[in-house]
Amino acid sequence: MDAPRPRGVAGPTLRRAGIATAAVLLVVLILVLGWANPPRPGIIATDRLGPESGEPVSDYLTRARKSLEGSDSGGRWALLSFAEGVTADRIPEFGAGLRISEVDYHVWVDRVATPIIAIGVPSGEAVAVASVKSAVAQMESTPTFDSRSSQVKDLVAARLRAGCACVVGVVVHGSLDRLRTVATRPGIRAVEALPADASAAVFAVSPLLPEQREAAVPGPDDGPVPAG
Repeated sequence: MDAPRPRGVAGPTLRRAGIATAAVLLVVLILVLGWANPPRPGIIATDRLGPESGEPVSDYLTRARKSLEGSDSGGRWALLSFAEGVTADRIPEFGAGLRISEVDYHVWVDRVATPIIAIGVPSGEAVAVASVKSAVAQMESTPTFDSRSSQVKDLVAARLRAGCACVVGVVVHGSLDRLRTVATRPGIRAVEALPADASAAVFAVSPLLPEQREAAVPGPDDGPVPAG
């Protein structure tokens, strides 16, 4: 007489086999979908206008001049850095009719760290001139976390509101010929152009500040913040 077959063994074994098979099929499906729909590469902004952190100013000025070499007639994105800050109403004077896409403001205070405020603008010189209002609004909406940063915020906003000569850089678009002409204008410290294939708005901007004479490094932040 045959021994009775143990119960409860075949069921769990079959279930485990079914789970394993399903797991293998899931992995295969994921691999197939990944091959058929590869992830899109993210946009990496490797282009940059302005000196690298710590770069000697003389090296940057040489690099900026070399960026204007060439004979192609296509448009280039370029950064104009000023020898001294200028008021917003003078932007058209330096823009020379080129398309302006960004205005950079910096309120310099001796031995006090203050931010660079970048304002993107649509086409039109009047809009670029009015960008100082956006700079004020941006500064006023900046959160602060201690008394010193609150004092800096109030000081920078007040000086911008008063129309200080605080425009330190402008991003423009134009041909190399026109950019070389702009570079010869009094008050322009440097004009640096990106390669012709650089994409619009996919590059970093850091203007050479007028007070940076030896190297592109931040100044000390150990002085008292003026009242106004």
